[in-house]
Amino acid sequence: MPDALDSALDAAPKTAIDGSAAAAILLMLLDESEAATILKHLDPDEVRSLAKAMFDTANASEGQIEQALERFVARSRSVSALAIGADTRIRTVINEAVGNVRADNILAQVAPRQSAASLEMLRWMDIEAISALLASEHPQVGALILSVLVPDVAARAIETLDESLQADLVLRAAMLTAVPTAAIEDLEAVLSAANIGGQRVARQPVGGPTDVAKIMKVMPRHLSERTIRALKKQDRQLAQTIEEEMFVFDNLRDLDQRSLGTVLRSVDAAQLALALKGADEAMADMCLATMSQRAGETIRDEMSEMTMVKRSDVEDAQKAIMQVVRQMAAAGEIVIAGGADDYV
Repeated sequence: MPDALDSALDAAPKTAIDGSAAAAILLMLLDESEAATILKHLDPDEVRSLAKAMFDTANASEGQIEQALERFVARSRSVSALAIGADTRIRTVINEAVGNVRADNILAQVAPRQSAASLEMLRWMDIEAISALLASEHPQVGALILSVLVPDVAARAIETLDESLQADLVLRAAMLTAVPTAAIEDLEAVLSAANIGGQRVARQPVGGPTDVAKIMKVMPRHLSERTIRALKKQDRQLAQTIEEEMFVFDNLRDLDQRSLGTVLRSVDAAQLALALKGADEAMADMCLATMSQRAGETIRDEMSEMTMVKRSDVEDAQKAIMQVVRQMAAAGEIVIAGGADDYV
């Protein structure tokens, strides 16, 4: 009887575990100091994710542990021995061959981009400490800090700042495209009290209107609107770009049927047909479902009659529709989801 039971259990399908669970099990099999050494090389979000997975897998079965080990062995076989410690070896060879200065210039152009250690460290700081830095340091350093943070953290960090400083930081962050080494070094000096070291990097792609829009989108609506108004006084075109990024055409999916129908009834049919030409079928179906059957068929006919259309024309049509959305939201005719104080 026991043999039959063992055979039945072996034949039963095993529940597959995902990558996070497998990683968590492997960490828990290691010595505490070894596991801690590995976690030091991960970013905050990865550490949080693994910590949760470790709690979830604390009672892992023998079969799940075997799966985790099998995944590790399989992945390890696919890793070339050349890849282990490759970055350090390559940099050492190039430094010895051409000298530190020339090596920095060469590696800046060809090496995979890596975040400066100081920028990574910022993501571990608490909100109050980040707010204090933003309030006390030069706005250009503050803009760099703002741009490398996770959007919701950045939004919370600037909530308590003076209105004029908020607008200044947002303006500077939106105008960032790449950061020179000198700016990274300035930031490292600011954070030197925490013994944060940063490697030399040529230029870090951070900031810009898209990143700022993500931050603004998760701020309380009254604060984001106030900041946009202040920003328009300094750079109207940039403010408009940020507004456009905050709510793009694909975000029409976030509107309820009533609000979506209200918007689309206010849009020119030809313009809507052009905008939907660049959208996926699900988006087109969702939009046309808010209209009468006859109106929906008319727009589908217009779309089918279009042959090749310029991407720029489609984007212009979509932006025009989103302008209608923003105007209606400002007038209180519809509610756009997003922002910390939209619902009570």
